[in-house]
Amino acid sequence: MRGLIFGLLACIYFPLQAQQLKPGFDPKEYHDLLSLPERGDSSMDKHPDNYQLLYTSPEVGFYNRWFLWKRNDGVIVINIRGTIGKTESWLANFYAAMIPATGSLQLTDSTRFDYRLAKDSAAPYVHVGWTVSLGFLAPDIVTHIKEQYKAGAREFIIMGHSQGGAIAFLTRSYLEYLPGMPKDIKYKTYCSAAPKPGNLYYAYDFDFITRDGWGFRVVNSADWVPETPLSLQRVTDFNPVNPFIDIPGTLKKQKFFVRLYGKMVYNKLTRATNRSVRRYRKYLGNFVYKLSKKQLSQLQQPAYMYSNNYMTAGSPVILKADEEYFKQYPFDGKNVFIHHMPAHYLFLLKKYYP
Repeated sequence: MRGLIFGLLACIYFPLQAQQLKPGFDPKEYHDLLSLPERGDSSMDKHPDNYQLLYTSPEVGFYNRWFLWKRNDGVIVINIRGTIGKTESWLANFYAAMIPATGSLQLTDSTRFDYRLAKDSAAPYVHVGWTVSLGFLAPDIVTHIKEQYKAGAREFIIMGHSQGGAIAFLTRSYLEYLPGMPKDIKYKTYCSAAPKPGNLYYAYDFDFITRDGWGFRVVNSADWVPETPLSLQRVTDFNPVNPFIDIPGTLKKQKFFVRLYGKMVYNKLTRATNRSVRRYRKYLGNFVYKLSKKQLSQLQQPAYMYSNNYMTAGSPVILKADEEYFKQYPFDGKNVFIHHMPAHYLFLLKKYYP
């Protein structure tokens, strides 16, 4: 009886806040999020009426920046900026070697970024450039999430377009496994026009933690950016329980000429991909790292994985470009980012979600 009375009093004096975020793709929600300005100029005054800008971060890392918005219903939005017109910002994209999804990065002489972006510590790999970007952004993001949580916020949207979408993937994963974060926070993630953030096993993990409608990648079918980075699959990228890994062992049991021919074919098939992965590692890892030293002089080079098996992540929302779209936004042979622009995503969004 006492418990019932206490419960009734609690409902009177501490009413439960109704959940505002709903699972599933919400076209209106995505429209408003993509309409939020992210360039930090005079356009910051132009935004959906039901959003209030609370905070603009400093530029850090590869000129990365994020914005904190509050929706009228109390939902907090973490909006991560995409690539800007600076060489260093582009280097974050080209720095496309793979590193383990769990590890540590020495960002400066005094700053180490310990991260966990997947539950499994062995198989998942992620893009090194965007993980470095996250490393510079994460402490500030976490601090503001905790401040908003103390103020009563329990629902957060993580949003980004293009490079911002790639970092949004990793941000969601980081918050999932970061010790000390409140367990009753609800996150929803929109990765718009985002490139591929990691390998298949990272994608499995992201899709699992955002299952049942809490993590999306929104793609214009004519946009080439979500198809990057270039991906290669080797035998070692498969799950360990597969027949391809033990082909050399199986061939040893065959007759001499079968063994000789089989080994020759197997070596030809695997040698090309192995060589390509080494070259990717060299040019998209070591070479870009040296270029980035001008901006990040104290960043220590991490160990790269012998893999380049990039995969998409997130529940797909495909905005199919059609004849009407191509008439509206024709490619002239030079405007390579025409199908990547937020306004053109919104054009297709309105077409399919009127």
